[in-house]
Amino acid sequence: MTVFPPAGPDGRWHYRRSLASRVTVLTTIAAGATVLLVAFGAYLTVRMQLQATLDDSLLHRAETTPTSALCDRNFTFPADYFGATNVWVACLDASGSGLIRGKKADQPQRLIGEPEVAVSKGDEATSIRTVSSDGTRWRIAAVHRSDGSTMVIGQSLDSQEAVLRKLGIVMFLFGLAGVIASGMAGWAVARNGLRPVRRLTASVEEIARTEDLRPLPVEGDDEIARLATAFNQMLAALAASRDRQRQLVADAGHELRTPLTSLRTNLDLLSQADSAGGLPPEAQQELLRDVRAQIEEMTTLIGDLVELSRDEPLTHVVEEVDVADLVHRTIERVRRRAPGVTFDVDLQPWYVVGEHSGVERAVTNLLDNAAKWSPPDGTITVRLADGVLVVDDDGPGITPEDLPHVFDRFYRSRESRAMPGSGLGLSIVRQVAERHSGSVEASAAPGGGARLTLWLPGSTAPVPDWTPAP
Repeated sequence: MTVFPPAGPDGRWHYRRSLASRVTVLTTIAAGATVLLVAFGAYLTVRMQLQATLDDSLLHRAETTPTSALCDRNFTFPADYFGATNVWVACLDASGSGLIRGKKADQPQRLIGEPEVAVSKGDEATSIRTVSSDGTRWRIAAVHRSDGSTMVIGQSLDSQEAVLRKLGIVMFLFGLAGVIASGMAGWAVARNGLRPVRRLTASVEEIARTEDLRPLPVEGDDEIARLATAFNQMLAALAASRDRQRQLVADAGHELRTPLTSLRTNLDLLSQADSAGGLPPEAQQELLRDVRAQIEEMTTLIGDLVELSRDEPLTHVVEEVDVADLVHRTIERVRRRAPGVTFDVDLQPWYVVGEHSGVERAVTNLLDNAAKWSPPDGTITVRLADGVLVVDDDGPGITPEDLPHVFDRFYRSRESRAMPGSGLGLSIVRQVAERHSGSVEASAAPGGGARLTLWLPGSTAPVPDWTPAP
């Protein structure tokens, strides 16, 4: 009965033996089976060869042995003539009876049977078979001679079986030695072959213990080198993720420090003013408006941080988004926050399959950014064609040194540090674009301001009967 290792709760097999021990056992089994097959095949070959040689010898002797003396009843052989070899000879006539010569003539009489009688009658030309009697196995050959007589020769198989027993013992000992040698060889192969795996395991355990994400040294181009290379790639990705996380926490702490400090200062002023007899209503309302603005700024910042912390693939509610309608509704909201700004809008139909709230957040950030940088009487140009949303403002534009960093987290140019915002809006735009397999880029507008271009893959017409995938 085959015994398998127990399956774990995940349905997979869990082995208690080490890989080296399994390699050793498998190598020993494979080599042992090979040695066993070779030994068994050699034993059968020798046995068949001895049997064939003996049969050829018996048949040849039965056919060529002179019968003048052997079949003459008046001729008497010396007593020790058949003592040297355990052989007997019989001369049979057509009736199956005849003269038997041997050391024990009564025993061969019992060994002669129907095959030899059939040969003596001429029904068969020859016969050869093995017969057992009194613990001795005999090989008997009968040949019908041309003079009408039949010569039967029987020879004991004791000597042949003794040779085969010795051969079997030798084969067993050599097979056992081969199995032991194969086990030792398998152990050596497993130990030496798995040495790179042990080194890699030790290095990985050291990384897990120390959290040192430096890459591992890679030598050669074998499977272990490929595994180490893949592990180095994973370490690089993990190190980059950890650096981004640390940078995000540091930047978030830096950005939160200012509104928290201002909020605490204003609250302290309100508290001291209440204890000192109060502030004028106008000053108190101004402080409250300042506190409310700081709270809204912190709320926006925290929401942006939560949005940027979502590095997982798009697994939220996915639906078909009418980008043109979304842009139109977003412009109405932005116009209320910037009433003096004029919007020049030209929107063509475009439909995207994605997360509606994410696309809306990206479009809102683009328009808010344009409204923030445009003068009170400026014009924002919005164009949507073939999935490309272009937003141009009338602001001072983006300097060449700031252009590569406008989509970085918490990046704020020198001109924008005195303006409200956290430096996360355009970072969210880039994240939304990447999660929808799109892209975003910044450049100079023809009128001198900034141009932000967002591209999202989709189609010019809605998909009929579209339903989200399960």
